[in-house]
Amino acid sequence: MNSWRISCTRLRKHPAAAGVLLAALTLVLAVLSLCIGAVQVTPAQVVQAFFTNDPAEVSARVVLYSRLPRTCGSLLAGAALAVSGVIIQTVLGNPLAAPHIIGVNAGAGFAVTVSCAIAPMAAVRPLAAFAGAMAGVLLVLVFAETTGASRITLVLAGVAISSIFTALIDAVNTLYPDALIGYTDFRMGGLAGVTMAKLGPAAVLIGISLVLVLSLAGLLDVLALGPETAQSLGLSVRPTRLLFLTLAAALAGAAVSFCGLVGFVGLLVPHAVRSVVGEESRPLLVCSALGGASLMTLCDLVARTVAAPFELPVGTILSILGGPFFLWLLVRQRGGRTHD
Repeated sequence: MNSWRISCTRLRKHPAAAGVLLAALTLVLAVLSLCIGAVQVTPAQVVQAFFTNDPAEVSARVVLYSRLPRTCGSLLAGAALAVSGVIIQTVLGNPLAAPHIIGVNAGAGFAVTVSCAIAPMAAVRPLAAFAGAMAGVLLVLVFAETTGASRITLVLAGVAISSIFTALIDAVNTLYPDALIGYTDFRMGGLAGVTMAKLGPAAVLIGISLVLVLSLAGLLDVLALGPETAQSLGLSVRPTRLLFLTLAAALAGAAVSFCGLVGFVGLLVPHAVRSVVGEESRPLLVCSALGGASLMTLCDLVARTVAAPFELPVGTILSILGGPFFLWLLVRQRGGRTHD
């Protein structure tokens, strides 16, 4: 334990080192994701698949049409959900907040379900998911500002909002049974049906949102000081909070549009990264993006190999990891450390 604390202290003084380590880990996991599976592929065959694209070659087809979309999807979804979690926790001043806990993911899922029922086009899904995620964000924000809810109460309100959206998803799926083929997989979260075509629109939205968040990291640092202090420093708190929550909704919504209702990435990763690199927003955001990408890729790799030839939902793996961690956070909060 002492050696872990010493290592964390050193990395906190040199956050760039933490970023390099996480980038290396992400790269290694991405390569493993491309190589490991029912058909074993060597790194040399992976490189060859990119340059030759020979449809007669089994390894090339496996890499390009099965594993590459899953790997890209896991990297994008993990980074987006982790950064969304950092933003939500900072803006709401609540370490228990995360996209799946306060109803953001469920709102995005509801909008995706509706869009599949009335306009089943892949390009529409990220925009619909963003609208649904934004609805979830606004509901929680309005509740927090009008009631002055405590952190625990805000989380409970988010759980209620998430339950409402989930019930609406069930209703739409009942009325339009063909609206969301593979609804169970969507609800549990997974990357089995991901293609590069489905990833395209979501990747654009995630890329733009990540660039904007990183460019505005200084404002997030000021916002983290608290609304009163931020206001005294000349920051327009309400518009800034709404801007960052809009970006968080775009990130979470785009991820949900292709990976389903995956949970706990936005809760686990920010806490783990914050303990290593500290509270400064820019290194926290960068390292959280890398950490989220690594975690999602690792969970997807485990999900499709641990019980082969069967495949576990990625959301199941994350729930097994995240559920106990969330309970520990609840106990810690109720213990009085930040019980405002």
